Amino acid sequence: MRITLSTDARTPLVDAICADLERRGHTVAYFGPAGDAEADWPAVTRQAAEAVARGEADEAVVLCWTGTGASIAANKVRGIRAALCHDAETARGARTWNHANALALSLRLTSIPIALEILDAWFATPLSDDPWNLAQIAAIRAMEA
Repeated sequence: MRITLSTDARTPLVDAICADLERRGHTVAYFGPAGDAEADWPAVTRQAAEAVARGEADEAVVLCWTGTGASIAANKVRGIRAALCHDAETARGARTWNHANALALSLRLTSIPIALEILDAWFATPLSDDPWNLAQIAAIRAMEA
């Protein structure tokens, strides 16, 4: 799978997520600073989300200090359903019921072990094909239009 990864600050968490994504066999396109530099979270999130929306990537993982800004910015891109997840169960729900295609994480709150649990749940959980749930996703798409 092709994954975009964006962040406004390069931290050990970002490096661990990138390594884990690659270990899972995903191709990672990184949008963000190197070293101690910082980037504007709306700009890097937009790059990652737009790559998904254009079909250049399958999903995105977007990070900022709280994760809230990255989730808001990603959700401004048509076709993106970003979910801010602080635990594995929320990630499972976001995939199942919301068909989330962008995972937003907090650089401040997310430990590396919790991030890996969230990624396990994210990639192990299929999107629901239940008729009621598909109607909910269709309603979201209609709101976007």
